[in-house]
Formats: sequence, structure tokens, C-alpha cells
Amino acid sequence: MKNIYEVQSANKTKSLLIVVGFGVFVALSVYILAQALAVYMGYEVGGLGMLGIALIISGLMSFVGYWFSDKIVLGISGARLADRKRDFLFYTVVENLCIASGLPKPKLYVIEDTAPNAFATGRDPEHAVVCATTGLLQKLDRTELEGVIAHELTHIKNFDTRLMSVVAVLVGIVALLGDWFLRMNYYGGKSDERKGNASTFLFFLGFVFALLSPIIAKLIQLAISRRREFMADAGSVAITRQPQGLISALSKIATDHEPLEAANKATAHLYIVNPFKEKAKGAINSFANLFNTHPPIEERIKELQKML
Repeated sequence: MKNIYEVQSANKTKSLLIVVGFGVFVALSVYILAQALAVYMGYEVGGLGMLGIALIISGLMSFVGYWFSDKIVLGISGARLADRKRDFLFYTVVENLCIASGLPKPKLYVIEDTAPNAFATGRDPEHAVVCATTGLLQKLDRTELEGVIAHELTHIKNFDTRLMSVVAVLVGIVALLGDWFLRMNYYGGKSDERKGNASTFLFFLGFVFALLSPIIAKLIQLAISRRREFMADAGSVAITRQPQGLISALSKIATDHEPLEAANKATAHLYIVNPFKEKAKGAINSFANLFNTHPPIEERIKELQKML
């Protein structure tokens, strides 16, 4: 059996290593692409050129998405504001767990859908939202619901929305620079200005990075997302002191094969489990998991069982 705090510490260390590695990779990718663009455009290698524009565009788009994330997601999901009398169990579970965790009570919303699922969003604990489906509220008992809600409150407490917004900016910068580089190369360039072996090699290296860096950056982004789910699971146990509640909830949700109609590719990563209920089978399972926003439920349950 593992101590809750040992699990949390291990998850934080792994997350930190992934985030630091991602930062180094993005910095290297941006530098190489910027230098390759300098060679392509014919100005002195060493200038950052269009990187400033990429930073501004990606930053503005991500800021708008981050600042209004709760309203955007709730609007897309068709959620309604929860009512204390109508959703009494939901209300009281959140209120009790907020007292236990020391968090301000978030706004509560409900999605009218029989598929059991939930998510948290908002830019900080003071502007947070927890949303649950009617299927989750109807199919889970109180202990199981506490496990799920504590998981979502941990996302809020850990500022996971803020972290993923920063990661999205970094991915956006790499993807934008790579796209510009490939497009300019496709429509023709100043090949006469790319002279010398060093410049030719730098341009070739930039071309390779333009192709591969957005894919690698996206994979690392998904890896961070999966690691945050493990951290939120451990955080749920730290709040409720009942690993079995979340284990039972995840098992019920996993065996319910109804997809969540309100979800889409843009919001899927927010939910406690993949709302599309996609399953990879056979030899491609491990490879397919690289492109998932969530770790396999079996792995999550296995980690939680270590805390029993």
C-alpha cells in the first residue's frame, strides 16, 4: 500500500519533469524554426523575426479562451445552472467537500444527459465551475459522487486549467511557426539567399522541425493532461480519505458505454473520463493511448487500489 502523500509527490515530480522537458523542447523548436525562417527570408540569422507575431496571436487567442473558458465550455455543453432543491445531493456534496478542502464553493451546472460524467473549468478557484451530468447524479451513490467531485475540486485547487492554457499557448506557437515555415517553402522562397553549408543545414533542420515539432508538442500536451488526471485522482483520495469511492465511481462510468452527446473534441479533455467511450484494442492499444487525453481507467483504478 502506498501513502497518499507519496503518490501525490510522485505524480508532482513526474508532472514537473514533463513540463520542464516540454518547455525545453518548445524553446529549442522555436529557436530552430526562427533561425530557419531568418535564412528563408534573407535576414541575419539570430533574429527572431516572425516569432513575435506568433507570440502575440497565440497569446491573444489563448487569453480569450482562458478568461472566458467557463462560459465557452458551458455554452458548448448546453449546461443549466444547478438548483439547490432540484439537485440537492449535488449541492450538499460540493459544499461539504469545499469545507474539507478549504476551497470556495464553485458555481454548479448540470448537463441533461444520461451518460455519467463531470468536469471542472474556470481560470482560478474564485471563478471555478463544476458541472455534472444527470446520469452521474442518478447512477452514483453519495460516496462515489464524493470521489468524482473531489477529483474535480483537485483540478481547481491545482490550477490545472491555468497550466493547460499555458501549455496550449506553447503548442500554438510551435504549430503556428511550423505552419508558416512550411507554407512559405511551398509557395517558393529566396533560395539564392540560402548560401553556405551552415545555412543549408539550418534550413533543412528547420524543415524537419516544422514537420515534427507540432506533433511532438501535441503528444507532450496530452501526456501532461493524462498526468494531471492521476494527480487529481490522488487529490480526491486526500480530500475524501476513501479511495474505494472513486474506484467504484470509475468502474461504474467505465462499464456505462453510452457516449456523452454534449461533448466534442474541444471539451473532451475536461471530463473525468473520455466522454466518447473510445477503446483501442490489440497491438495498437499502447500507441493509441499516446493520443488520448485520459489515461486508461484500468491504470487509474490500479493506482488508486495501491492506496487502499
